[in-house]
Amino acid sequence: MNNDRTLELTEALIRRPSVTPADMGCQALIAQHLEAVGFRTESMRFGEVDNLWARRGNEAPLLIFAGHSDVVPPGDVDGWRYDPFVPTLNDGLLYGRGTADMKASLAAFVTACERFVSLHPKHHGSLGVLITADEEGPAVDGTVKVVEKLMQRREHIDYCVVGEPTSRERTGDTVKNGRRGSLNGKLTVHGVQGHVAYPQLAVNPIHQIAPLLTQLTDTVWDQGDEHFPPTGFQITGLHAGAGAVNVTPAAVTAQFNFRFSMALTMEQIQRRVENVVSKRALNYDIEWTPSGHPYLTQERELINATRRAIHEQLGIETTLSTDGGTSDGRFIAPMGAQVVEFGPLNTTIHKVNECVAADDPARLSRVYLSIMEQLLC
Repeated sequence: MNNDRTLELTEALIRRPSVTPADMGCQALIAQHLEAVGFRTESMRFGEVDNLWARRGNEAPLLIFAGHSDVVPPGDVDGWRYDPFVPTLNDGLLYGRGTADMKASLAAFVTACERFVSLHPKHHGSLGVLITADEEGPAVDGTVKVVEKLMQRREHIDYCVVGEPTSRERTGDTVKNGRRGSLNGKLTVHGVQGHVAYPQLAVNPIHQIAPLLTQLTDTVWDQGDEHFPPTGFQITGLHAGAGAVNVTPAAVTAQFNFRFSMALTMEQIQRRVENVVSKRALNYDIEWTPSGHPYLTQERELINATRRAIHEQLGIETTLSTDGGTSDGRFIAPMGAQVVEFGPLNTTIHKVNECVAADDPARLSRVYLSIMEQLLC
């Protein structure tokens, strides 16, 4: 029965075309299920973003499940085997936008909570669910704002499971216990526009920025450590041009990103870059946009419970990892919470024909239930 309920709820969520930052009623549906088993639900809207906070119980420890109801656009609809917002079962797979990222996990959260409350109505501590519609977007009016509100109210999260798709080859083979930080930069070098036949009368900013970008690319920022790979620098955009092939541009802008370990801070990275740039005779502007600080959860109660749950329910030993992009766990970890991410295969996320194994929603639900029982019983 619980297996069917989890699959049905996953399908119901997929039918709601919640392309970021739209929620399209996903959170209301989740709230309805949670209220039926004693959760107090609260809609928190910031800007144009809907967020859901639900809690059952008032005592510590507080274990929450965090996720997002928004999905990325479907892309080329003609490339899909089926309508991306019509959940379709075929050959043991469930197709639809958001199946893996992350509506199967949302449904599994809910049915695990329902089952847990029915089995343990007088459980210790508290359960919580935090859902945003701003994870796939700018992520400025979502989880970060809810966390700020909770901190103002002195609601402390002890354990958090984020339902991001973390598995690589088999559901349960990988759990994320941390993430690298992310820092975006935009460097504009100003030159003097001119005719290509008279370079002595112009200053070509592309020629000026090229060796600088090579230097930044070749720089060894750190060596990484046992948990994180070395900090990486990637150029993500290069924009210049005067609209004609015989004119050198007046300016060139390079966009870049750092994914960094806990060996460096954002401030250290900024200082090192600006020190390199300042040593060159350039007319430039530089802008920084922080995206998230790195975090790491050590092997304590939550990781131990997650390992045991995956082994008991799925029969495999999981591997801890900190690779990949950022997640909303970066907003929850600074509260002092232990944070892990665990969800289905990530091989089709953000692609056409996104899918999960049809039995994965129920399998996830069993693992989430086991984590609850270990930490709150």
